[in-house]
Amino acid sequence: MSMPSENIRTIDSHRALTTRSDRCIGAILVEDGKLTSREVERVLERQRKDKIRFGEAAVRLGYLSEDDVRFALARQYDMPHFTPASEGPSRELVAAFAPFHPRTEELRALRTQLMIRWYNPDQGRKALVVASPEAGEGRSYVAANLAIAFSQLGARTLLVDADMRNSRQHRIFGLPETQGLSTLLAARSDHKSTFPVPGMNKLSVLPAGPLPPNPQELLSRPVFAALMKDLQQVYDVMIVDTPPSRHFADAQSIAFRTGDALIVARRNHTSVASTQKTIRELAATGARVVGTVVNDC
Repeated sequence: MSMPSENIRTIDSHRALTTRSDRCIGAILVEDGKLTSREVERVLERQRKDKIRFGEAAVRLGYLSEDDVRFALARQYDMPHFTPASEGPSRELVAAFAPFHPRTEELRALRTQLMIRWYNPDQGRKALVVASPEAGEGRSYVAANLAIAFSQLGARTLLVDADMRNSRQHRIFGLPETQGLSTLLAARSDHKSTFPVPGMNKLSVLPAGPLPPNPQELLSRPVFAALMKDLQQVYDVMIVDTPPSRHFADAQSIAFRTGDALIVARRNHTSVASTQKTIRELAATGARVVGTVVNDC
């Protein structure tokens, strides 16, 4: 269902990404080692002759690939992304590694729907739980890429890995697992447990930390609710990854203290009954289920 664009809540303009389209794309490509100064001159000659764009002329001359041009444009417009040579993060982060991929466009469409139906900082709607009935449904994948997508808007974004059963976000982003949410809740570390993501200047990750023997008890303590409240004062958007809800009550505890939830189901894997049960259980905590995403990968 479409809604008028004026209903979309926008990120504060003073925090938004700035366009740097005045910066020459040729200079960016030379800086990246993709073109030499002599090649730039030849591209400019071809551009004037054929009356085409700089990038198109460079591709026609065989100096660049289409991907080279797209990544240069992303830098020109200050769109944070990972280069193909980036080491550490997993290629699951399609929104960062392939900002022009069709799946990334699907994630942007999801982000837009959430901006319409969910995001409302004036009403305290800044934190979103990503839940699923079972393991292997793409919950962590959706949470990670959705966090990247929001950070690319210029929103100060925090991805919280609250899956203290089988955490994945530290592996997806190539982060240490020696500290994180579990050590914060056990008063063994401070907010420095959050890690800024290199190349994503508005994104930070709070890993799950060492897996504790009592995750449900940690999540039920007042310190968790206080932590969620404190973090929302620092970040514009918080995306919270959770364990599979069919096997653990953690997602319910987290949703109760966070307020809003997005359900992820997997095509030909998740049953309708399991999805409906998860929706009912989260709604019973008082959380607002803002939608369901069907993952087909």
